[in-house]
Amino acid sequence: MKITIQTVGVTPHEPLKERIEKKLSKLETFYDKIVEAAVYLKVENTSDKNNKTIELVVKIPGNDIVVKKTGASFEESLDESVDTAKKLLIKKKELA
Repeated sequence: MKITIQTVGVTPHEPLKERIEKKLSKLETFYDKIVEAAVYLKVENTSDKNNKTIELVVKIPGNDIVVKKTGASFEESLDESVDTAKKLLIKKKELA
């Protein structure tokens, strides 16, 4: 599976990149037809401290799964996004 990380107005540090790749590679255990995963990191322009947004696009044959989560840190947003994507992939596999 190819993993793409894109950022808007933020530079991710190396441990965050490694964490993203580690978490996303685990998704293949739930659904083996994943073609690509794209992650978009963005800091929302608000005064709220929950302003770190991750949009996760998991490309699979048929439909893409898109999950967007915002939290206090990119790690928190990543965990929530991956958990949601995992549930959607399991549901997709059961329906197939």
